[in-house]
Amino acid sequence: MDENKEEAKAAKAQPKDNNKKKIAELTDKLSKEHDDYLRLMAEFETFRRRSAEEKLNLVATAASDTIKGLLPVLDDCERAMQMLESSSDESAKQGTALIYDKLMAYLKSRGLEEIKAKGEVFDVDYHEAVTQFPAPSEDMKGKVIDVVQTGYLLNGKVIRYAKVVVGA
Repeated sequence: MDENKEEAKAAKAQPKDNNKKKIAELTDKLSKEHDDYLRLMAEFETFRRRSAEEKLNLVATAASDTIKGLLPVLDDCERAMQMLESSSDESAKQGTALIYDKLMAYLKSRGLEEIKAKGEVFDVDYHEAVTQFPAPSEDMKGKVIDVVQTGYLLNGKVIRYAKVVVGA
């Protein structure tokens, strides 16, 4: 009779052990699934952030290309204003200045800045030396004497270097 009691206890203990094993397995499986879910969400968030950055870069690149295309027009306006300085035609001067001012105001609103060059110390980060010329004075050595072509920054990045004459 004692044997029967022990067998009954052993039979009752087996389902409890099986249940504990099943609970442990299910807990591990749930933990793994939760970890996989968190990783998937993190990957998706990274993908979403990269996609947004790529869209912004695409728009910025398109804007940069458009503005680069308008720089020769800006140069032509500057040359026209220089040529008209000696002219007596006031309406041509005013009209050209008006067009130049409007174009420049629009480009500045889009982040365009002129690189200051004349009289500045030559800086390879912003200037491209076209030639060297004997400096008119000792303090002009290593500085920009003349600007051949104006340089521009777009949102802090150089889109065209200023072509300059440097004092030697």
